Amino acid sequence: MADISSAVEVGLSAAIVTIHKNNPVILCADYELSDVLSLPYGRFDPLKHRTLEAGLRLWVEAQTALRLGYVEQLYTFGDRGRAKSTAPAGDTHVISVGYLALTRFDAEQNNDGWRYWYDFLPWEDWRNGKPALIDTLILPALREWAQGDKRSSPAYDLHLLPRLTRLRLAFGTDGIQWDEERVLERYELLYEAGLVREATIDGTVSATPQLEELQRHTGRAMVFDHRRILATAIARLRAKLKYRPVIFEIMPDCFTLTALQETVEAISGRHLHKQNFRRLVENAELVEPTGASLSQLRGRPAALYRFRRAVLEERPAPGLRVTLSQR
Repeated sequence: MADISSAVEVGLSAAIVTIHKNNPVILCADYELSDVLSLPYGRFDPLKHRTLEAGLRLWVEAQTALRLGYVEQLYTFGDRGRAKSTAPAGDTHVISVGYLALTRFDAEQNNDGWRYWYDFLPWEDWRNGKPALIDTLILPALREWAQGDKRSSPAYDLHLLPRLTRLRLAFGTDGIQWDEERVLERYELLYEAGLVREATIDGTVSATPQLEELQRHTGRAMVFDHRRILATAIARLRAKLKYRPVIFEIMPDCFTLTALQETVEAISGRHLHKQNFRRLVENAELVEPTGASLSQLRGRPAALYRFRRAVLEERPAPGLRVTLSQR
């Protein structure tokens, strides 16, 4: 009987997130001679790394000089065919374990690899209202793609639902509300429809001048499944904000309530009601005043706060269940 097995290599990919100038940024690297970017990634070596997370922390620190704080495993990505252009030689099959990692921005590190994450997923930023490209470009193209689906009966598996149903759920059309946590579902729809550049890089669809022009507006491409990992990381972090105080992993030690609100808005991609947000923070007792204040160009000095760590011992799941504005 012929040996049909193939070698399997485990890669570790990290979506390293922080906040810079009120925008969420991720650390990226140039990929060889390609014009696409990659997340920091490396190979897991079971002889050197005691655990997957230990391996991740070691090579991230070696490559970027960053000491990671909060780290959480996201998902294992192992689909064949999703990285044809960058697959290693031979019959090695790469399984990539994606991670979400949070850190605080340090301007003194002078690392020029930080990129705004909405450059990769521009339809996710609703802070100033619904992005115009959703109605002008994305929805018309997705509806045209969905019309070719012959399935009409619903199914329990999301990927077996009719395309139009998935479109409504993911992008909040036809009376369905936009759900900021459906980031991966939206990216997967765009990939399947061939509307992101990775679909032509991987050979899922054939490149045409019209399609390439459309893809130029749907965010910057990444190697392998890295934009898929980024979408998963954004969705996880947006959900996590509501029941864990992870936001303080990227906040400085002292901050104003305005800065805290702007950071939550940057991550969630939505505008928040100012008074409701402050009332929520106060009622949750997540912060405490430092007694110091920050001078401002206009108005009174703003009081400075810090994370009240005692809350971690008082209840199991403190978070910010914010009310998102529909503006």
